[in-house]
Amino acid sequence: MAICPECDAEIEVDEFDVDKGDQLSCPECGSNLEVTGLSPLELDLAPDEDDEDDDDLEDDDAEGDEDDDEDDEDDKDDEGWEE
Repeated sequence: MAICPECDAEIEVDEFDVDKGDQLSCPECGSNLEVTGLSPLELDLAPDEDDEDDDDLEDDDAEGDEDDDEDDEDDKDDEGWEE
């Protein structure tokens, strides 16, 4: 048995059927929940999927910019040798 952090409803979950990081839905309020602990069974609100996707895109853009800067520096070095 676990407690929904959103509405405090008791949720019947067999702790042997779930793993840490699994997601489920509260039957009372419909909140998306994530298993954060197994013994005792603990639930927390799951992160929004949209927020995770946005964060991943921002991280990819930042990494891409760094790679572009490194490539530009490499090109400058190469240009000096071509003369």
